[in-house]
Amino acid sequence: MSRNAKASIGIVAAVALVATLVWALLPSGGDTTASQPAAVTAPDARQAATIASRPDSRVLSRGSSQVTFVEFLDFECEACGSLYPVIEQLRADYGDRVSFVVRYFPLPNHFNAERAARAVEAAAQQDRFEQMYSTMFERQAQWGEQQTPADDVFRGYARELGLDLAAWDAAYVAPATLDRVRADVADGTALGVTSTPTFFLDGTRLQPRTVQELRAALDAALANPDGGT
Repeated sequence: MSRNAKASIGIVAAVALVATLVWALLPSGGDTTASQPAAVTAPDARQAATIASRPDSRVLSRGSSQVTFVEFLDFECEACGSLYPVIEQLRADYGDRVSFVVRYFPLPNHFNAERAARAVEAAAQQDRFEQMYSTMFERQAQWGEQQTPADDVFRGYARELGLDLAAWDAAYVAPATLDRVRADVADGTALGVTSTPTFFLDGTRLQPRTVQELRAALDAALANPDGGT
């Protein structure tokens, strides 16, 4: 076996171990809303698939099949940050076949979560969604779990990414940007999302305990892409 092959196996194994430990420590699936929303009527599978991934939802990778993996996330959520490299590995392995969609779900008990979502959405309006998405998680320790506004921090990220700062500033505070974030939250609430990260595969909620279970679900969906509708 080549040195590169051994290194790749080691990286995958490390990612799998991190994912297993994170899920094992999160019996409720991750960070949870401070107060639970009122009960909602669960949509059927077809409706759920439509709600989970809208035509205007932010897409990290667009696959060749109809299989769609959706993550409702909070950029300040430590569990989301811990699982970020796992999702990146899944994208590397499945991204040419599976579409990976991100939905904003900032939790009210995270002071800068909604700001972070607005910052990412403002970057997305300049076609830098993935870059800002990655920056938020890779530097989460710089701004997360604080009780002071991180506006300047996020503006610094926009500058580093070479964005038009005047346009980013305008989008960051625009009511339409906040409405866009809140529309994702409304869809998540309609689907019964109360914690982050929450995953859906073709409209079916996943509750994996290991990365192997997550991979098995993706493999099954690819083997039977019409099975969930």
